[in-house]
Amino acid sequence: MKLFADLHVHSRFAQGTSDQLDLANLEKWGRVKGLGLVGTGDFTHPKWIAELKANLTQDDTGLPKTKSGFPFCLQTEISLVYTQDGKGRRIHQVVLAPSFEVVDQITEYLLTKGRVDYDGRPIFKIPSPEFVERLRGISKDIEVIPAHIWTPWFGMLGSKSGFDTVQDCFKDQTRHIHAIETGLSSDPKMNWRLSQLDPYRIVSFSDLHSFWPWRIGREATVFDIAPTYKDLIKAIRTGDGLSGTIEFWPEEGKYHYDGHRACGVCMAPSDSMKARKICPKCGREMTIGVAYRVEELADREEGFRHAGARPYHNLIPLSELIAGATGQAVTTKRVWAFYNDLIKAFRNEFAVLLDASQEELAKATDPKLAGLIIRNREQKIPFKPGYDGVYGEPVFDSSLKVEETLTQPKHVQKGLEEFW
Repeated sequence: MKLFADLHVHSRFAQGTSDQLDLANLEKWGRVKGLGLVGTGDFTHPKWIAELKANLTQDDTGLPKTKSGFPFCLQTEISLVYTQDGKGRRIHQVVLAPSFEVVDQITEYLLTKGRVDYDGRPIFKIPSPEFVERLRGISKDIEVIPAHIWTPWFGMLGSKSGFDTVQDCFKDQTRHIHAIETGLSSDPKMNWRLSQLDPYRIVSFSDLHSFWPWRIGREATVFDIAPTYKDLIKAIRTGDGLSGTIEFWPEEGKYHYDGHRACGVCMAPSDSMKARKICPKCGREMTIGVAYRVEELADREEGFRHAGARPYHNLIPLSELIAGATGQAVTTKRVWAFYNDLIKAFRNEFAVLLDASQEELAKATDPKLAGLIIRNREQKIPFKPGYDGVYGEPVFDSSLKVEETLTQPKHVQKGLEEFW
């Protein structure tokens, strides 16, 4: 049985997050999305860990559960800012833990280095090799995964990180790094171009700051395992039971192309190379995106696929598809009406996006929207790429737009309370 997992999330105690980002909403919208496992996020924050302990029950699976039996994986993200070899380094690390007892020990260690109460993603002046070594000293079942490895800031191979290889970052602890997170602005095929990344499992998670279905599970990893922490870590470390990933379109990520947001300048790598990375409007250096950085470090041609590569799907979230089809914002009643009808018909969003046939979809919703869902599945929707903190935008074919004159879906709800 497939297990869809989103193991990089945040709570309402992290900066820039929804004030309603709690366990109840993570569970509810995780179920609506089709997730079978969600990270807790932010387990070092004192108020959040108190909520986790009060509302989750540990058992022998290592994945604590809510009263209704939904499993969570104890998880956080840590920001490391330090100096190495005379250069400033900034990197985010995703951390998975097997129990509340281990979480408490991680927090005790971090408290010797600074505070944990001001942000769900705290910052520490700890070099990455030391960080991994100290966490493994607490428990060898702790897993450290470099987060969104290509983003310019705080990504291991990003243009501002100062690292060109995994070895540069983790030194003698590299042998304890088993997986890399693609991030929103890259997907597996971009990572396959670097032979140095072949030994690592590719995982994808949402890094969500709100629980809405266009955020939670927008990236996820698909496992074929029993729902236990032991089997989860085995799959991440060996690949046994790791089936593939769900990916945001890289072009939709905020740092795919190069550019300068203040000037409205966006460039493909070939053009920014000609411009020597300089904004043609203001003369300042542009933010160099993921596509450029991959070209800098790649030792293989575009399109290479290595023997151990897992399958993946680039998917636009269903809410965004409906918004594109109706010409309305994702939060409008019209978009929610179409969304709710599809969830009622197929139980969850991944079932709609990946499994339902066009004939089944056309019976449950407008035929034009059904066609757009299939085009999404077949990777046939082009994009205007994102750059310098600006999200990219899908370009929807006007012939597939749902007309205002068409009948509204039958079940207009404020939410899915009755269904769930």
